[in-house]
Amino acid sequence: MNKYFNGIHLWEMGYQFANSIGIHAPALNMHLAFVSVCALYFVFESFHNREKVKLKIFYFITFLLSFFFVLFVNTRMALINALIGFCLVFFFEIRSKLNLKKIVLTAIAIVVLLAGILFLFVQKDPYMKEKYSTVSFAYMDKVGKLDEIDHPEIKVFNSLVTRVSIWKSAWELSVKNLPFGVGASDGKPELNKYYAETNQKFLAKYEFPTHNQFLDFLLKFGILGPLVVILYIFTIGYLGYDLKNGIILSFFIIFFTTNLIDDFLLRFDGIAFSGFWFSVFGSYWLQQKLLIVNRQ
Repeated sequence: MNKYFNGIHLWEMGYQFANSIGIHAPALNMHLAFVSVCALYFVFESFHNREKVKLKIFYFITFLLSFFFVLFVNTRMALINALIGFCLVFFFEIRSKLNLKKIVLTAIAIVVLLAGILFLFVQKDPYMKEKYSTVSFAYMDKVGKLDEIDHPEIKVFNSLVTRVSIWKSAWELSVKNLPFGVGASDGKPELNKYYAETNQKFLAKYEFPTHNQFLDFLLKFGILGPLVVILYIFTIGYLGYDLKNGIILSFFIIFFTTNLIDDFLLRFDGIAFSGFWFSVFGSYWLQQKLLIVNRQ
């Protein structure tokens, strides 16, 4: 926090915070984005159920704190997912429970507050503007040619061009090993070997994983790999769509998009996170279907 207030080493703050509690920053933000979406839902519910003022204030403060921590750890995908989740909760959960006047007033109040928090945060973290513009999309003409960049480990280590270069290599290697892939245990070694064979020294030095769950399973298991991932993740999306439930749809968007830029089904926290909530959502879906059957 002291470094934030003094504007020191802003580019590494989120990762240092995540490392201090022993978790990967994108994984932490995946959790934080979902917590923030749920917190917003409880804010609306507290007004709808006419809860006591103290409880409303508690939910509201919880929501503001959760959004602040999304900004604090500060991965781009988490912030985008949180904002998308807010919209989904608003449209799928709230519009059927509050009248139009309350919807508009509540939405305006929340937008103003979020914009205020974001504005104040950017004042203390000016690197955020750079990160979301020039840093994110820098050197896109160097895809697959990162060694031509002077000191790539400093300039593009976490940039989009590095991710795209990894995906390009993973795709090329996957196509060479269709239809069955290289095998579950050989994915990363073969990818590292391919970096060396194609003279991509920067990628080979740091042994980057695929950073994409669909490509990772395509490389390891061939054609069936990404189909299994699609079946698993999109079933969660189906539950949300069928129930018209903003919370479930938000979770689906968060988990789907994070697996486009990382490989969380290779990690225990990603498997446990998705498996637990998949079970909760599946149980809720079954309960709702049984209620419909009993009414008939």
